[in-house]
Amino acid sequence: MKIQIGKATLYLGNCAEILPTIGHVPALVTDPPYLIKTSGGGKWRKARTNMENITAAKIDRGFDLNVIDPSLYDTIVTFCHNDQLHMLLPFFAEHYRRHVVCFWEKTNPVPMANRNYQANLEPYVHAWNKGAHPVGILKGEINEMKRSVKTAVGKSQLDHPTVKPDEVMNKIMKNVQGDVVIDPFMGTGSTGVSAIRHGKSFIGIENNPKFFHIARGRFFELVVEEVRGPFAV
Repeated sequence: MKIQIGKATLYLGNCAEILPTIGHVPALVTDPPYLIKTSGGGKWRKARTNMENITAAKIDRGFDLNVIDPSLYDTIVTFCHNDQLHMLLPFFAEHYRRHVVCFWEKTNPVPMANRNYQANLEPYVHAWNKGAHPVGILKGEINEMKRSVKTAVGKSQLDHPTVKPDEVMNKIMKNVQGDVVIDPFMGTGSTGVSAIRHGKSFIGIENNPKFFHIARGRFFELVVEEVRGPFAV
């Protein structure tokens, strides 16, 4: 299934099958399924159901790097779990000129450590080839070139357990070059919403019909916002 909504092209299906049919896109930005253990949590587990929601959505099993052909993307940004870095970094080192590990610093992280460090930092990797380096303002009080973004984990109304805050996605979109962004693990569309609000076009792929339909509704809302204009009441 493929639909066009304004500057967003959305696919419902398997990204391993759809990505090869799309071809070159300047930027790939994604928050793919993490490879994590959803057990544990001690006394905090009963009060926080997010891990159960992640398991139910089947987004705790990681993803196959082979679905991404690095020759098709000038720059890539991908979130990941700390335990996935040892797999992702060699991949980026092999296929891209430069790569950097950046972090979302959570001001209100889950108060548990599960015999580990508390997960107050969530990594994402930005890799790029020549001409697709990070961009942004680096002067005065405005500094968009830091390797971290600091904001709270908010409560989302989107019925998805791992929605990234707008502040995080907006920071990434300011740094990423390219007038078209693709997300092969679109979820409820946060990457695409931020991309379009930063003047880019978006291609999103999602295999979960529930998340796909939520994303579709968000992009329809963007079109309505554009039609109404800044002086609508």
